[in-house]
Amino acid sequence: MNSKTSHCKIVDCTIRDGGLVNNWDFSVEFVQHLYASLNEAGVDYMEIGYKNSPKLLKGAESAGPWRFLDDNFLKEVIPNKGSTKLSALVDIGRVDENDILPRSESLLDLIRVACYIQDVDKALELVKVFHDRGYETTLNIMALSNVMDNQLLEAFELIAASVVDVVYIVDSYGSLKPNDFSYLVDKFRTHLPNKRLGVHTHNNMQLAFANTLIAAENGVELLDASVYGMGRAAGNCNTELLVADLKNPKYNVRPVLDMIEKYMIPLREKEEWGYIIPYMITGILDEHPRSAMALRDSEDKDKCVEFYDRLTTPEVAHSK
Repeated sequence: MNSKTSHCKIVDCTIRDGGLVNNWDFSVEFVQHLYASLNEAGVDYMEIGYKNSPKLLKGAESAGPWRFLDDNFLKEVIPNKGSTKLSALVDIGRVDENDILPRSESLLDLIRVACYIQDVDKALELVKVFHDRGYETTLNIMALSNVMDNQLLEAFELIAASVVDVVYIVDSYGSLKPNDFSYLVDKFRTHLPNKRLGVHTHNNMQLAFANTLIAAENGVELLDASVYGMGRAAGNCNTELLVADLKNPKYNVRPVLDMIEKYMIPLREKEEWGYIIPYMITGILDEHPRSAMALRDSEDKDKCVEFYDRLTTPEVAHSK
């Protein structure tokens, strides 16, 4: 067992982050098989979707049920919960705290609050609500590659004084390299010595797994991943790679391979995610992948030179 990573726990985000690929159109059978596979594989948490409120979102009626987890629905999906805990993510401004039951009445164990740096104060207010209702909590600060140092230092003061359990280092644009992760983990540990840390990576530059391992070896505890890397745009660190690599006897990769063979490979033939050149381009430019996602959704989806020129030529970019 690698003592450098024996403290780590895996948070599988296939349904939540992968739902950004297919509008959360997963069958109940798919989600049940995934839960059974992760449970058998020894994975610590399964993020089974978002706990946002449909009335606060546009286009809610077209999204699958994993976008707004209903507690009664969850009990039907997972009638027999195993050792894998269940997690949900909420976004600032998209969740009605009255929709969140006390933990004793819910199948969820962990609620994660995602925000941008300017909303850390609002996010921590929500964290306090969920903490008081009995949940484990995390704060996920998105797009860290675009955050100024002084903003981060201000946020650290608020976070240090808060009840949040785990603070996440999130590489939203897949633009960070291993040395960036070493630097950020060191910075978070220095300023938040009493908080546990988590990491969420994207694979725009084929570095999601490497960056996750660097973070793990530097003491980060919660590692986000998804089966077959399924996640928005370039996707995430692969659950199967972590399960195989973390050298913890509780982990077993075979059930994850079964999930990939039965469900993920057929799904990948219908839906696109992973390392694709336009996503690489937004990654190297440290930009949100939305422009690359739009390109992949158009007739010009493989015109990557033109796309690169458009993003790197200011006068062209602004005339569009």
